[in-house]
Amino acid sequence: MLTVLHALVAALTEHTPIALACDGTSATLLISDAQGNPLTPALMYDDRRAVTQARRLADIAPRDSAVHSASSSLAKLMWLGERLPAGAAHACHQAEWVAGRLRGRLGQGDENNCLKLGYDPTTGQWPDWLAHTGVDRALLPEVVAAGTILGTVAPDVAARIGAPPDLTVVAGTTDSVAAALACGLRDPGDAATALGSTLALKLLSPTAVFAPEYGVYSHRILGHWLVGGASNSGGAVLRAHFSDAEMARLEGDVDPRRPTGLDYYPLLRPGERFPVNDPRLQPRIAPAPGERAVFFQGLLEGIAAIEAAGYHHLTAMGGAPLRRVVTTGGGARNAPWRHIRQGMLGVPVHTATHHQAAYGAALLARAGSA
Repeated sequence: MLTVLHALVAALTEHTPIALACDGTSATLLISDAQGNPLTPALMYDDRRAVTQARRLADIAPRDSAVHSASSSLAKLMWLGERLPAGAAHACHQAEWVAGRLRGRLGQGDENNCLKLGYDPTTGQWPDWLAHTGVDRALLPEVVAAGTILGTVAPDVAARIGAPPDLTVVAGTTDSVAAALACGLRDPGDAATALGSTLALKLLSPTAVFAPEYGVYSHRILGHWLVGGASNSGGAVLRAHFSDAEMARLEGDVDPRRPTGLDYYPLLRPGERFPVNDPRLQPRIAPAPGERAVFFQGLLEGIAAIEAAGYHHLTAMGGAPLRRVVTTGGGARNAPWRHIRQGMLGVPVHTATHHQAAYGAALLARAGSA
């Protein structure tokens, strides 16, 4: 970590760094001692070993909590708590651990990472029901809003990476929130659609929305709420039927002015959670027309319709009315698809200039230290 930071600082020949923030995958968790030395492996964001603990949480945590999964931070901490090593002092998400090691002081976390640890961002507190989980409250961090100044890098760290001794460390966030910030979301109604293997939507809103039955949660960020949901549809369905080369060739045959009329709901397999909550929902990709270009356009229209329904659903649940969409992911390069989506969404649709989470974390550091 310090080697990478040293190289980055050395590359900033025309600028002096003034602040940094860390982002990391949501719900990646480890236990450290008081000095920050890891005492357990980091259980990764998709680690689902805590199945028994998740079943217990179903009877403890409120319905709208973000902890109801075997991969949640809290389920992992309960699993680790049953095997707690001697000297355990801090439960850390990866962004929090990195920031703590840079400062030489651990024990502080950010609201976004701590959401899946049970923290309630609407009240700004650890909830009382945590007492029934068996988790040692002493392991939990002091939680601050993402973008809050935590302090400066430790003197020995500043010397090793060649940074100014007053380099500010700002409370970070999750990788998905950082990626949304990178897109340039600024005002309520701004949204980011990630057209990757699946379809992920994030809407900036003045109010929070929590609907776990749809997989919808909200992160507070820079005075607003980032409301997110994800469909099982997306680019993986396209790749199941077309190669990248064929999609590139057929893109020129897609005509947004002439809809196919095919009413597709493209899924790889049965089951959907957002914007429809139906674990038995069947894929709808028939009839398949004889022309490959028409079939391709029909799938694009189907995914675009899911995106439009998703944003409508987020607004209906209390999110801000949609005003513009910025797109990331491989599908962002498909110009005809962008026109199809813009027609269905009824708002301007742009391709993101930046989408890397690291860029979003840098924006967070700048905003927090301003």
